Amino acid sequence: MEEWSFFGGSILLILIGLYGILSRRNMIKILISLAIMDTGVNLLLVALGYVEAANAPILNSVVPSNSSAFVDPVPQALVLTSIVIGTAVLGLGLALVIKIYDKYSTLDIREIRGLKW
Repeated sequence: MEEWSFFGGSILLILIGLYGILSRRNMIKILISLAIMDTGVNLLLVALGYVEAANAPILNSVVPSNSSAFVDPVPQALVLTSIVIGTAVLGLGLALVIKIYDKYSTLDIREIRGLKW
């Protein structure tokens, strides 16, 4: 029953981030919403990879090799990769926001020249 709270929490974070991306006009708030959405996706991947009472996939004398209850390490590796990529995207986005602010002196996407609404 506990894993359903992880699914619900991750879906809630994804929806909050999506709402922030679609409803905000400040570019910093949009980037924060993107980070919240990224966290929700990471939590969803971790929740999907969770196995109750499973062992780490390391074979030694304590864990027999014929045991079928192993945790799949692929979702954990995907989450680690996603964290690195999300950090890089957020850093690039902040650099672009700084350059846009230097040029237009505003963070509001409605006031930037050249954007059509």
